[in-house]
Amino acid sequence: MTIEKNYKELLNLLHGIYNKNEAACIADMAFEFVTGYSKSNRILHKQEILNEYQQKKIKEISSELSTQKPIQYVLKEAWFCNKKFFVNEHVLIPRQETEELVQLIASNNLNNKSIIDIGTGSGCIPITLKNKFSNSNITAIDVSKDALEVAKKNAQTFDTEINLLQLNFLDEKNWELLNNYDFIISNPPYVKKSESSTMQKNVLSFEPHTALFVPDDALIFYKKIALFAKKHLNNNGKIFVEINETLGKKTKQLFEQYRYLVKIIKDMQGKDRFLECVKDIY
Repeated sequence: MTIEKNYKELLNLLHGIYNKNEAACIADMAFEFVTGYSKSNRILHKQEILNEYQQKKIKEISSELSTQKPIQYVLKEAWFCNKKFFVNEHVLIPRQETEELVQLIASNNLNNKSIIDIGTGSGCIPITLKNKFSNSNITAIDVSKDALEVAKKNAQTFDTEINLLQLNFLDEKNWELLNNYDFIISNPPYVKKSESSTMQKNVLSFEPHTALFVPDDALIFYKKIALFAKKHLNNNGKIFVEINETLGKKTKQLFEQYRYLVKIIKDMQGKDRFLECVKDIY
């Protein structure tokens, strides 16, 4: 069977699950993974016959995609800041908004600075920053041992030296295991349980709930970060966090209660998405 015919079959399957543009994007990713051809090259080679292994792989991928499993988990890879990261169901799929967070943080000079990433997941944030600022000292923590295995694999792939530590950040007794830092960064869980009914199945059914949802207190991670930074953020240091777009003002007010100077920064879609905080020294 030709590439063109296999592609059309997968596209028809995906049209029953996703909109037209999403379906085409997912099909393109699947066929580039299997054939090695980009979209333009695939069209040039559309009459080429897939070999037995390629046809088997397309069938396997199609079967998994039919369950609405995200293509990144099917292929076990996701692009982030122009790098291909390994991902699986133990970590969140990196989002475009988090790329914006990295760009925001990287607008500061991080060389020779100490940094902690709280809830690192795949390690995409600290690895990207370390590759840009090789003289920085970065610690990445996560409560999940499985997530840290993913981060470790990615760090090895990109030959990146970061300190990985399994730690439950919500337990304040664990803070004594940590140092002081010039930058505290985090993309913590910030989706409220009540919002789960509005989420797509491919997110709700496959991405790790411990990395998505917060407990009863929607701002618990931000409260802990604000408290942690009172003692563990160096003078002239900064906090950068990704936030729930519906809780921007409340999250800002929380940090202000702990005497931080806070700025809300919108994402590319104009939504409240990030906070930049510094200590109020007065």
